[in-house]
Amino acid sequence: MSRIYVFSPSSAVSDKSVIQRGVQRLRALGHEVEVDKAALSRSMRFAGPDDVRLASIHRAAASGADLAIITRGGYGLTRLLPHIDYKLVAKAIDKGLNFVGHSDFTAFQCAVLAKTGRTTWSGPALGEDFGSEGEPDDIMQACFEDLVTGRGEGAGWQLPKREARDRAFTAKGDVWGGNLAMIASLVGTPWMPNVKGGILYLEDVAEHPYRVERMLAQLLHAGILGKQKAIVFGQFTNYRLVPHDRGYKLQTVIDWLRTQVKAAVFSGLPFGHVPTKLTLPVGAKVEMAVEGRDAFVVWGHRH
Repeated sequence: MSRIYVFSPSSAVSDKSVIQRGVQRLRALGHEVEVDKAALSRSMRFAGPDDVRLASIHRAAASGADLAIITRGGYGLTRLLPHIDYKLVAKAIDKGLNFVGHSDFTAFQCAVLAKTGRTTWSGPALGEDFGSEGEPDDIMQACFEDLVTGRGEGAGWQLPKREARDRAFTAKGDVWGGNLAMIASLVGTPWMPNVKGGILYLEDVAEHPYRVERMLAQLLHAGILGKQKAIVFGQFTNYRLVPHDRGYKLQTVIDWLRTQVKAAVFSGLPFGHVPTKLTLPVGAKVEMAVEGRDAFVVWGHRH
């Protein structure tokens, strides 16, 4: 049995029943679950005032749990980055605490990597993934259980047919990334990791392809994309093309990026604001391999 701590560092939870379902499901899997005392707080769109959400991060770090998972993403963590006790967070991670989340949580994960070099995990949020009305996605849940039990060694997926490779591709480096908008927002700040020779994965929600391209251009011109060995597109969802686009779409953006960088560019990663999501270690050294349509990222056994 693992101890799981649930906290809310970003947007407010609008439906308490979602959290209740998520907690029940984790307990049914045999885990001991503690919900932070401010997890359901609210101040405007946030899960409580800044100081309340900051304190919840520090309580999670001091909880002694095996894993700390966010209730949801949204927005709010960038307001907290200058005030987080990174020494406390690093100490907790060194003792075995795994911080897990995605979306707005990318800001925290990047900051932790930049300030401490420690690994956190891109993965599910309690409400979105375990608290849904339908049954949780099998792949998401299996990847999460691998993390909780320490069995996780890697992840794999299939590339789109158009990206199948005749010659195998391999690369070793630090894997990092998450939500594109959050990463772009950190350019020029102390919380942007300086990853060289890395494998960068990206996802986003409700961002039209031209906005995706604009953020990628920012990372390109800031010199960040040029340092990577591979750039991997996850899922970009919940946007609407319009007649004015006249054929311009996300694939147009991916094709454009391939003309701008030496890094290999892939897509199809099952990660983002979607039910099926892998769990990936932000800041861990990995080996990526692609053969035909099969892609793998391997980080080895952790225990």
